[in-house]
Parts: sequence; C-alpha cells; structure tokens
Amino acid sequence: MCKMLIGTVLATAGMVMNPADCLSQNLQRPSVVETTPRDAPSRQPSSAQFRERYPRYRLGLGDTLDIVFQYSPEFNQTLTIQPDGYVILREAGALHIAGQTVSEATDCIRSAYGRILNDPSIAIVLKDFQKPYFVVDGQVGKPGKYELRGDTTVTEAVAVAGGFLPSAKHSQVLLFRRVSDQWLQGRILNVKAMVKQRDLREDMFVQPGDMLIVPKNVVSKIDFLMPRTVLGIYPHPF
Repeated sequence: MCKMLIGTVLATAGMVMNPADCLSQNLQRPSVVETTPRDAPSRQPSSAQFRERYPRYRLGLGDTLDIVFQYSPEFNQTLTIQPDGYVILREAGALHIAGQTVSEATDCIRSAYGRILNDPSIAIVLKDFQKPYFVVDGQVGKPGKYELRGDTTVTEAVAVAGGFLPSAKHSQVLLFRRVSDQWLQGRILNVKAMVKQRDLREDMFVQPGDMLIVPKNVVSKIDFLMPRTVLGIYPHPF
C-alpha cells in the first residue's frame, strides 16, 4: 500500500486526484482527495476543515447515549447506534445520527419528537464511545493504531510509533484526514526540513482518525531491488 501511494504522489505532484492517485506535493495548499461516488453531489470541503485544531466529536457506530427529556421523563431512553447508523427512538421511529456531533443529533431528535410533543427539551449524554485514535504506517519503529491523548503533533505521533527507521523518507510524510463522508484530504509534510531549520510551524496537530504514512527513501528502494554485488566497486578488467 505504501509503495503504491508514494509512487503515485511523485508522479502526479501538484494535482487534485482520486483516492487511487493519492495527493499533491504542494505544502502550502493541501490537496483534496475525492472519495465520493459518481452519483453523489460534488461538494468540496474547505481547507479550513483540515486546519481545525479542536474538532467536535462525531457519533460513530456502536456509540451508546442517554436521551433525557426534562419535562417528559417517560420518554427517557438509552440508545446504541446500529451498524447502519440509525437509532430507534421510542414512539418516534428510526433516525440516522451517525457522523453527527452531539449538538446536531440533539437537534434532529428534538425535531423528531416535535411531531408528538410540544417543544420538547432534550439532552444527550454520551455513555460509551470510541476513544480517539490515530494510525501510523510505513517506515517507523512500531507501525500501528494509537490512542490520541491530548495535543499531539505529527512529529510527536511518529515518535510515539517508534520514530523513523533509517529507510524512512523524512521529507515526504503523508498525512490523510477524513473531512466528510465523501471527502478525504491529504498533505505532504517535510519533517526533515522542519528539524533541520528548527521551524515547527508546519508541524500539524493530529486529529482523531488521522493516518500518517512514512514512505521509503530512494536509497532503500534501490537497495531492496538490486543485488548487493551490483552496488560494489570493481576494477575494470581491461
């Protein structure tokens, strides 16, 4: 997977691509990777979404929440979001809330119950939810999925994953971030330049669900493909 992503990035730098083509090399203008089906509406997210530091939690499959009615306690209930993203509301039917913030879900549930109650006052309390995480893959000491605790930058995330291997290409660390159900954004970060210039302004904060991919450097690719003897130096026989 890593080889496919890097090869495509180097071949198509500066362009907006679909998921198979990866992303742009433009460090100042993060590219957008389209994952929307052909029949879905084309609505490109703004780059401000990529820079958002404190995103609100969005409800996911399997999350459990309490619905509390201030003036109609007989409607109080505990719901679990089903695999299709729906919850079954007592006397109000099915409602899709996966992917919404708690505030958005509260408005939707209030609207659903507004058909049978007069201006219902509703509060949602999360009981069980997926802990924030990030994924690091490629040329690091310990690739894997890690729990996101507090503010963590890209360089810190790499350190948590065991640091760069000697075969890592520090100048092209890939950061992928989902910004909606149909859109994925990607960015290339030059960690090598950050460290060399002691300038961490481009060291972005990791958000829940982010994926970092550290590619191989050119030397390690050549070394992997060519016999060791080819890399040696031998005197010309003539």
